[in-house]
Amino acid sequence: MPIKIPADLPAFDVLTREGVMVMTDDEASRQDIRPLRIGLLNLMPKKIQTENQFARLIGATPLQIEFSLIRMSEHQARNTAAEHMESFYRPFSDVKASGEKFDGLIITGAPIEHLPFQDVTYWDELKEVFEWTQTNVHSTFGVCWGGMALINYFHGIKKHDLTAKAFGCFRHRNLSPTSAYLRGFSDDCVIPVSRWTEIKQSEVDAVPSLTTLLGSTEVGPCLIEDQAHRALYIFNHFEYDSDTLKQEYDRDIAEGTEINIPMNYYPDNDPSQPPQNRWRSHAHLLYGNWVNKIYQSTPYDMNAIGT
Repeated sequence: MPIKIPADLPAFDVLTREGVMVMTDDEASRQDIRPLRIGLLNLMPKKIQTENQFARLIGATPLQIEFSLIRMSEHQARNTAAEHMESFYRPFSDVKASGEKFDGLIITGAPIEHLPFQDVTYWDELKEVFEWTQTNVHSTFGVCWGGMALINYFHGIKKHDLTAKAFGCFRHRNLSPTSAYLRGFSDDCVIPVSRWTEIKQSEVDAVPSLTTLLGSTEVGPCLIEDQAHRALYIFNHFEYDSDTLKQEYDRDIAEGTEINIPMNYYPDNDPSQPPQNRWRSHAHLLYGNWVNKIYQSTPYDMNAIGT
């Protein structure tokens, strides 16, 4: 089954060219099934790029997905056209007021790692989002800063500044081979990392309800399951395109920012060479497993979600 998105959303053409099955509202209405409702709370500055990345992974599953784009109510996007935001995004305040529910919600990262959580301009509303997920979302997936914010809110686990940016492709160990979220995973895998902060495994271990599923000796815990809050937290970037780290590296070089060459990314560590994607298959496995887990456990009656 395909992912249902507006025909004029840029991701529609991108995914169609890539062979991902997409469908319009009219096509979806002909199928007498209940699609899974997956929301994307997009906190990234490059909204369209992020939409494409997550829609590509969600749309590769064999279920019909209704993909909804959500933004913070008062925070204005600076790198995406106002027309795009008006056409395709709904402010969280409207979503909350409507009382609607979601089978899944992805909360993305945000380039604000240097700020304490309470200094983020939309932190108060984001805390509302976190509380709302407990009654209106069956499964929440926090990514990078979004995952760090969630685990801090629910468990008080801090993000710690790094002396140098964790930047590149790092090997991670499969710490829970029997987890439904890691079905089909190798014993280890490569995952893109791009962050100035980290979560300490010792602090995660102190919370009995948290289980680390993927971790690295170099860059720490990566994927954590929080059964008590029906949530996953991932601090690295399976969703990245092949050239996303390159874009970040080229941007920093152009701006004169001190940055190391992303580790284990370019052939022979040579930025003049095209980077190699060594994480795509595991990315599809993880998000496919997440969607399948939702499908297996979410109530058919959406009013029962969160009860």
